[in-house]
Amino acid sequence: MRRLLILSLLLLPWLANAALPLDRIRLPEGFRISLVSDQLPNAREMTWGARGTLFVGSNAAGKVYALDPASGKVRIVADDLQLPVGVAYKDGDLYISAVSRILRLRGIESRLDSPPKPEVVFAGFPKETHHGWKFIAFGPDGKLYVPVGAPCNICARDPDVYAAIHRMNPDGSGLELVARGVRNSVGFDWHPQTGELWFSDNGRDLMGDDVPDCELNRLEKTGQHFGFPYCHGGDVADPEFSQRPCSDFVAPVAKLGPHVAPLGLRFYTGQQFPEAYRNNLFIAEHGSWNRSEKIGYRIKRVELNEDGSLKRQSVFAEGWLEDGEVWGRPADVLVTPDGALLVSDDYAGAIYRIDYVGR
Repeated sequence: MRRLLILSLLLLPWLANAALPLDRIRLPEGFRISLVSDQLPNAREMTWGARGTLFVGSNAAGKVYALDPASGKVRIVADDLQLPVGVAYKDGDLYISAVSRILRLRGIESRLDSPPKPEVVFAGFPKETHHGWKFIAFGPDGKLYVPVGAPCNICARDPDVYAAIHRMNPDGSGLELVARGVRNSVGFDWHPQTGELWFSDNGRDLMGDDVPDCELNRLEKTGQHFGFPYCHGGDVADPEFSQRPCSDFVAPVAKLGPHVAPLGLRFYTGQQFPEAYRNNLFIAEHGSWNRSEKIGYRIKRVELNEDGSLKRQSVFAEGWLEDGEVWGRPADVLVTPDGALLVSDDYAGAIYRIDYVGR
């Protein structure tokens, strides 16, 4: 019995890996995927601490995790929060989105085993939970960017609050609106060269399987309007809100496909992948929830021309959806310090790592 127990303990890491069929993931030649951890229920947005800690928000679990990528050790640094999807790190502190509030854990990396109580930085966002979870990030200007999704599938609520992206100072002051007409963005990043904000937007439902497309957008100046609720995908007038023509709004750089649900996105700023991948965008497509034939559940690669227009888009990683069956849902992507790409999966509660190992 003792020998069987020891053997079982030795096999535990292998059994954890075996539970997730990573051999089904299809990648370009020269790339490989591995499991970092499968102990993060509802894992969503990721961000790095200054000392190499990976912080991970969650959707339904109410927890915020701290993962040591080297050892795989997972700590819970916040618990019992309302949809703490978003995490962002600045000057030693971890910022967390919790629907109507932005919270902060001070000096978190020196307090992982006894984390501080979250303090409220801002508490003035709407309390609706429909599209109420928030991806957050600090921009090159040092401000915290926070989206507020539409509290509905399709509606016209206060345009100074809803369907918008806002930003604020790290102390919660100076809230200002950055972009309008954004139905529900759950991922954004800044171009490494131009500093422009790029963001995903989830298209509305109940217009059929193939309409409208989800979007990839670029903000060229503060206050631009991207169409919601009047226009979708740059050229599809809404049947309920068609008072304004699509020409009034900023068209997306790329149509990503209907109901693919693009979430986290990042520019590739590492050196590990081949040169052709530099400054490409990787987008986590969470996948359709009510389309008659499922779509998405993959990582999209977007290549851009020098002027910021679309060069091409392609599938970088897929296999979480097979024959209509789903075993994983990518939620965010993040470049590692050594140039690999991490992928969070809220369905499997996992973090994956994609490396380039050469041809």
